Amino acid sequence: MSDILSSEVFLLTLTIGTYLGSLWLYRRTGIKLLHPILTSMAVIIPFLKVSGVDYQTYREGTAVIELMLGLSVVSLGYLLYRQIDIIKGNLLTISVSVFTGSVIGITSVILIARYMGAGEEIIASLQPKSVTTPIALSISSNTGGIESLTALVVVYTGIFGSIAGPVMLRKMRIKNRIAKGLAMGSAAHAAGTAEAVKMGAVEGAVSGLAIGLMGIMTAILIPVIRIII
Repeated sequence: MSDILSSEVFLLTLTIGTYLGSLWLYRRTGIKLLHPILTSMAVIIPFLKVSGVDYQTYREGTAVIELMLGLSVVSLGYLLYRQIDIIKGNLLTISVSVFTGSVIGITSVILIARYMGAGEEIIASLQPKSVTTPIALSISSNTGGIESLTALVVVYTGIFGSIAGPVMLRKMRIKNRIAKGLAMGSAAHAAGTAEAVKMGAVEGAVSGLAIGLMGIMTAILIPVIRIII
């Protein structure tokens, strides 16, 4: 039985089936807290715990999904290509906005964590919360953070941003398509970009660009900001 539960076919079926079921539930109810990723985690994690399937086995069994994730990110390049003229015309605005967002994001999390009495290891784990997971994990490991905590924080930041972002943009009456894309990509990385694509092609393209710029700037700025504050 354990061989079946740890097989690639079963783990892929479990993961994809759980996500599709969670997506159906989310669309059916419209409840934001039932975000497909959150619901999938709430099902799969207890299952792995009860069944005794370790994380490494699960990761290897679902490696094809990770591969597809990489390809989906590359596909954002097509959106950038289609909107290249708009991006070129607003490159300075985009760069300054992402730089500002990166500085505020890093500084705020450091100051809030210190105020709440967090140790340096925890702070190092939280610093890269607004960049995509691979970059965040690299930054965390190089600054003395806990990679597992960083991964968790990044996922929940993306989910929260993808849920709250569109609502906040509407409440603040932000109409500019570039501003909306920058906000979603800078604050909520991949999950935010998925929502930005739903808003429109320009929003999706700018959000995808913001993911890359945010990662680069965060990696450069964290050591500088830590010295200053």
